[in-house]
Amino acid sequence: MQYDNIKQSLGKLFNRHPLLRKCFYLMLDLLLLRAWHIKKELRSIRETLPDDAKILDAGAGFGQYVYYMSRIYPKRQIKAVDVKAEQIDDCNRFFAQIGCADQVRFEAADLTEFCEPNQYHLALSIDVMEHITNDVAVFRNIFNSLKQGGILLISTPSDRGGSDADHHHGSFIDEHVRNGYNINEIREKLTDAGFSEVAARYTYGAPGHISWLLSMKYPMLMLRVSKMFFILLPCYYLFTFPFCLLLNCLDVRTAHQSGTGLMVTAKK
Repeated sequence: MQYDNIKQSLGKLFNRHPLLRKCFYLMLDLLLLRAWHIKKELRSIRETLPDDAKILDAGAGFGQYVYYMSRIYPKRQIKAVDVKAEQIDDCNRFFAQIGCADQVRFEAADLTEFCEPNQYHLALSIDVMEHITNDVAVFRNIFNSLKQGGILLISTPSDRGGSDADHHHGSFIDEHVRNGYNINEIREKLTDAGFSEVAARYTYGAPGHISWLLSMKYPMLMLRVSKMFFILLPCYYLFTFPFCLLLNCLDVRTAHQSGTGLMVTAKK
């Protein structure tokens, strides 16, 4: 499935006005369970960051997490990097329109080469590492870019999750280079890169997996058949959205013995 093409189409639709983009971010925050887990982690470390903290979003995508951090960390400087130049331009324009140009800056960069030694107190990598073959180089670059005591937050699929990277025909998401991380594998890679206090936990347990099927996979499969299903999506979500919110809330509040996602915290 050309999942990335669908995301780009949605991004263009909501990029027509700053208010529409804010609505797009709100929609992503509510529907995407990973956003619930990331925002929980960001709130938990809010008081530990100094007022002059610098933050790196490594693989910023549409910039929804940068937007959230600009709200809860109003005095912190945020740099966001991504390989897609068109998204960089869109994001810089949006944040300038809402008056955040002095706080937030987006730049095009390849994470396998990007390194700014000893600059950042916090780095995020949200659904990025499953797209990069040379993940070890990225972990080392982020480690070197963090200040001593800096924190890295990672959200990525687990190897129990079905990125379907091994199934090139009929895969739900065809941009992934690996079929998720083994929880011990990612701990070892981060430790080898120099990180200490590496903690990994499963996300997308049973409730989260059902929510993902209802809120993401099934709608995307419908859009794969025909873009005419865009017209039906509001009716679809009218019935499924409340149930998905309940499942997301349950997933965030539950410790999972297994799950299709991983939430990882590592400290330099």
